[in-house]
Amino acid sequence: METFQQKSGYKRIFKENKLTLGLFIPIESYTGSIPTMENHIQMAQKAEQLGFGALWVRDIPLHDPYFGDVGQIFDPWVYLGYLSAYTKEITLGTGSIIFPLRHPIHLAKEAASVDQLSKGRLILGIASGDRRVEFPAFNINIPSRGEAFRETFAYFKQLLGEDFPTIDSKVGTIQGNAGILPKTYHSDIPIIITGSSRQSFDWIAEHGDGWMYYPRSIYQQSQSIQSWRNATSTFKPFVQSLYIDLTEDPEEEPSPIHLGFRLGRKHLIHFLKSLEAIGVNHVMLNLKYGMRDAQEVMEELALEVLPQFPSFN
Repeated sequence: METFQQKSGYKRIFKENKLTLGLFIPIESYTGSIPTMENHIQMAQKAEQLGFGALWVRDIPLHDPYFGDVGQIFDPWVYLGYLSAYTKEITLGTGSIIFPLRHPIHLAKEAASVDQLSKGRLILGIASGDRRVEFPAFNINIPSRGEAFRETFAYFKQLLGEDFPTIDSKVGTIQGNAGILPKTYHSDIPIIITGSSRQSFDWIAEHGDGWMYYPRSIYQQSQSIQSWRNATSTFKPFVQSLYIDLTEDPEEEPSPIHLGFRLGRKHLIHFLKSLEAIGVNHVMLNLKYGMRDAQEVMEELALEVLPQFPSFN
């Protein structure tokens, strides 16, 4: 069986010393926390047609009005299944599924189902969670979410890796008499761990197939990536998000917005080249805070920016 590195959504967006670009869904600019989700499938198909490497969704089970963003509104697994039917090649990623809030049996069933339906296009970003209102709602002790993350991760991996596993875990027991179907499309699903997820750096380097982090200065990000490369014996990609408000003036200097910049395309290209030079392998662009029409921005990015950061066949 082919590995996910050889053929799948992984191969489309990850290559050593190269950077590719993806888009967070919803692909729209909006104020407040709730997007319109108008023409969302058409926008996803347009992103694929224009050559973006990946579409990313988030796991936000509850509307917390104080957090300021509900992502794509729809459940990530239901929505990824829907996206898989309306797209053909673009990578489908999660940024990120909150492991302590979900049972590993459901996670394994959901992830393998999406992976099969999309023919191996799933990239599974996972995290321990940071929206504090969610944990008491699920009757989970916030300080224990790091341990719950590890327990869920181990159970999840064993379910997908063995036909009839024997599992004795705090979150459940299987006595070798049951297993999960379907299995993954390739030998496994690539798992990208987000932030620290309440784990040690060595644990992340050993168990993750990649690392996802938040936007930081070039210097800070370069230090993190160097530590990541030193901790991993084989190539494991580094992924980050970036909010952008792309202006009509291609020369406009960058000015800060939440987790990103308002800037012209020439400065965006320069910044992305700097990220590529320090070892960032994929940037998830978020258009939420943009002042222009999202489709217009997508088309400009595809014409002027994507050719310098192409996805791979």
